[in-house]
Amino acid sequence: MIMITTSRKWVLCAFFAALNAVLAQITIPIGPVPINMTHLSTYTAAGLLGARYGALSQLVYILMGVIGLPVFSGFSGGPGRIFGPTGGYIIAYIFSAYLSGFLMERFGKKSMKAMAAAIYAGWILTYLFGTMWYCLITGTGFVAALLVCVLPFLAGDCLKTFISISLIKKLHPIMR
Repeated sequence: MIMITTSRKWVLCAFFAALNAVLAQITIPIGPVPINMTHLSTYTAAGLLGARYGALSQLVYILMGVIGLPVFSGFSGGPGRIFGPTGGYIIAYIFSAYLSGFLMERFGKKSMKAMAAAIYAGWILTYLFGTMWYCLITGTGFVAALLVCVLPFLAGDCLKTFISISLIKKLHPIMR
């Protein structure tokens, strides 16, 4: 068993930021918010790196995009993506990774139910923050925004949660 040192955690933060950039390009464009695989990396980072470093990996990813690197879906970047209608979902990656990582640190990673609950808490935070942001920017009502920005994604999010939990359970024992 290998303890993850601080320098290894920094390297893993960079890895997960880069993985986010790659997974953001795997998209299914439906409606105003495209389905992408970025959350798979977000929650796997939270589970493997913990709250602080999981959130830091998301911050690094977002900062890369804000300075103009084409890391967001559709190979886009720049501050316009953050300040646009879907920017709230992107910003929420930081907070949802922290929350999910914290809950997994607190309640452990042995139970799939506990890990799923931690990830679902992150999803709820992402959806609430992102949808409120979307409503603020577009003037859309909250219920209408939920129908467009949340409902179409729930089934895929359950699948991404299962994949993320599987990756965490497989990788965590060798990364401790």
